[in-house]
Amino acid sequence: MARPAFTEQLRAAQARADSLLCVGLDPEPARFPPPWRDDPTKIFDFCARIVDATHDLVCAFKPQIAYFAAFRAEEQLERLVAHVRRVAPQVPVILDAKRGDIGATAEMYAREAFERYDADALTLSPFMGFDSIEPYLRHDGRGLFLLCRTSNPGGSDLQAQRLQGGERLYEHIARLAAGPWNRNGQLGLVVGATFPPELARVRELAPTLPLLVPGVGAQGGDAAATVGAGWRAGGPIVVNSARAVLYAAADAGFAAAARGVASSTRAALNAARGVN
Repeated sequence: MARPAFTEQLRAAQARADSLLCVGLDPEPARFPPPWRDDPTKIFDFCARIVDATHDLVCAFKPQIAYFAAFRAEEQLERLVAHVRRVAPQVPVILDAKRGDIGATAEMYAREAFERYDADALTLSPFMGFDSIEPYLRHDGRGLFLLCRTSNPGGSDLQAQRLQGGERLYEHIARLAAGPWNRNGQLGLVVGATFPPELARVRELAPTLPLLVPGVGAQGGDAAATVGAGWRAGGPIVVNSARAVLYAAADAGFAAAARGVASSTRAALNAARGVN
């Protein structure tokens, strides 16, 4: 059976959970509750508890690969994705790796993401141009989120710079992703919640692309402003919150606390789009 396209998976997951919320899985053993604190071998256990507690409230999970690789926990990441497949097969997994290279190296990164980890989508840097994106497009049904206007203050160093024709770099990326680069309908964009005007501009330029929006929660992005700027009936947004959910409590009740924060964030996002 052919794998459903990522955009179809995402829309179905959002409708099923009535949710725009994505929970980021960024495990930091130093912040785990006792007796798991400072124990990297418990990364899977911690993240699996978060998945179990929140999977009916979210439209996606987004593991950040660096938080696993830094602790030699790549095998735990494989187990975690398999766990999501078992307990919540309807919830897509976005691997946050921000890869960016060309040729055979790009193809190896694509195999890592889509074959080793079985991710449904992947974050990429578009800095090296279309030939750094094309190898990932060969993997049918997988989604690709290109960095466009990121949530960090330093993103302005390059992304807000004007090109010769007057267009800003992030606007040019949005046009390419919505146009000639999106050959198979697999592309989306990463746009931070901390810059609502830029988010609105990206949505104007790419009215139907999925937007992955980090920065709500610990980074200070506002849920109502994010939805107002980026959500459209024909253009899905995936609003990521990680630390605010994962570390809502530092004791044995961490999973229940995570569920509480995920539920309130989901409700805030729904209220902003006029859904009770």
